[in-house]
Amino acid sequence: MANYAGVLGLDATDPEFAERFAYFAGEEVPTEPAAELPTRERYLVVLAALLGCQGLDTFKLMAAEALDAGVTPVELKEVVYQACAYLGLGRVRPFVDAANEVLAARGVELPLPGQATTTLETRCAAGNQKQIAYFGEGLRENWKSGPEERAHVNRWLAENCFGDYYTRDGLSDLDREMVTFCYIAAQGGCEPQATAHANANMNLGRSKDFLYRVVSQMLPYIGYPRSLNALTCVDNAAAARA
Repeated sequence: MANYAGVLGLDATDPEFAERFAYFAGEEVPTEPAAELPTRERYLVVLAALLGCQGLDTFKLMAAEALDAGVTPVELKEVVYQACAYLGLGRVRPFVDAANEVLAARGVELPLPGQATTTLETRCAAGNQKQIAYFGEGLRENWKSGPEERAHVNRWLAENCFGDYYTRDGLSDLDREMVTFCYIAAQGGCEPQATAHANANMNLGRSKDFLYRVVSQMLPYIGYPRSLNALTCVDNAAAARA
């Protein structure tokens, strides 16, 4: 990441703060050997974390940096779209507009090419297959085995959360579970879900060390309390697998 003290827009009014934050987030954290991630993954993590913590102004800055670093317009929009399942449209709509503004300013023609691979008729079965791949056979048609009064929510998880988003092109399964962990950890208060998705990341082949690095790259944007909670979620997921 670039040293973006000037990009923050605070160098004239808050130069000491801007200098230290720019060094920490722009140089120290990205190059820390225990925290390093490939550039593309690092930007996806940061964008997802900013969605989770509602850092709209900083998201605009980092979206531009991410595009400069090689994140594609489709990848940027997919990170935003999938966040809706974990944050709700009330919190995500401003980020849809922000991503569109950043892309339009660069001359990117909108709408982008479609990435959907399901229909309204196939989304439930396809989404449930994603759930099974990430979490195991216990989720096969799980809306049929739980309490009847909440079966519709479990069905929506399969057809909407997974069938509408995880089945899309543009990001891999590994990408999607990584950014999901970031949305959840960054918003705070959802530690059971963060632990479950840390486990799903491990089911897909990510290591505990990789998830530690993900949390480390989020830390400048979400702060220490939520980052420490996220590390505990990773620890708990790893311990449950031992």
